[in-house]
Amino acid sequence: MTAAIELRDSSRAFGTVVALDRVSLTIAQGEFFALLGPSGSGKTTCLRLVAGFDQPDSGQILLDGHDVTGVPPFDRNVNTVFQDYALFPHMSVAENVAYGPRVRGVKSSERLARANEMLELVRLGSFGERRPAQLSGGQKQRVALARALINKPKVLLLDEPLGALDLKLREEMQAELKGLQQRLGITFVFVTHDQGEALSMADRVAVFSQGRIEQLDTPRELYNRPRTAFVANFVGSANVVEAALAERLTGKRQPFAIRPELIEILDAGERVPDGSVSCEGTLDNVLYHGASSRCHVRIDEQTVLAVARAESATGTAGLREGDRVRLAWRPESAVALESA
Repeated sequence: MTAAIELRDSSRAFGTVVALDRVSLTIAQGEFFALLGPSGSGKTTCLRLVAGFDQPDSGQILLDGHDVTGVPPFDRNVNTVFQDYALFPHMSVAENVAYGPRVRGVKSSERLARANEMLELVRLGSFGERRPAQLSGGQKQRVALARALINKPKVLLLDEPLGALDLKLREEMQAELKGLQQRLGITFVFVTHDQGEALSMADRVAVFSQGRIEQLDTPRELYNRPRTAFVANFVGSANVVEAALAERLTGKRQPFAIRPELIEILDAGERVPDGSVSCEGTLDNVLYHGASSRCHVRIDEQTVLAVARAESATGTAGLREGDRVRLAWRPESAVALESA
């Protein structure tokens, strides 16, 4: 099957700043694909090239197998949803949604019927007569989605669309977006700096750093098998052990990452399980998070390991700052990292 989107060795620079550095990627038809990375990593530049808002200095952009490099946005079968919603305040909700068909010359009765259909799809069927100022943030985002979807694009681009929402609403919208994409079956490309959003919604994630893709994989593989220290630290929370300490602990001079929840703090007198890696350290602090706590254990001057411990059973009630503790983990829980 022809890919929905393909970037071939695409680069974009702004003066001396290289925003995108020879990036190649392929996004399948009907895929929920996330571009994840910190500010300035290249993810938004990548989205703008796909949308046609900007052009690459070199390389190609293909949509549905056709080279659209140089083709303006209005001639690409894609639509974009922005973080700030970009709704027209003087128009009703229904008029906002119907704006795309209006520009295309669709007659009034048909475009309003399609607008109402889209509003039903995003669960705002009774809100057509309201103005944007009368809506909550989540409702405005649904209107922006309906407006982007009404022209039936092959690809929907979402540029940090949940960034302005509070945590609870953001989590609700994550579930709604994923469900909507699955019902419609169209390709979603979602830009975010929030690894939780990417992991919870995307089929695959491209992690960007300094204009390049650091790793492209499924959320599960990114979390469980990060290839570099950057991915290990950016996707979730991980302890990165440098080569020198790794050699002391395992006999191999190979840096590795291990997730806090895979490290165990042994109780006083408890022996190290057979085959486990272990080390001693000093408890710097314990941060209580309700169901679990995060313990920070200093192994040496350069290394502090985070350990997640459930608060069920004994929890961390008996631990005090300054305690000497022993940590242990299974060798297979550590993931070897590419050397810098």
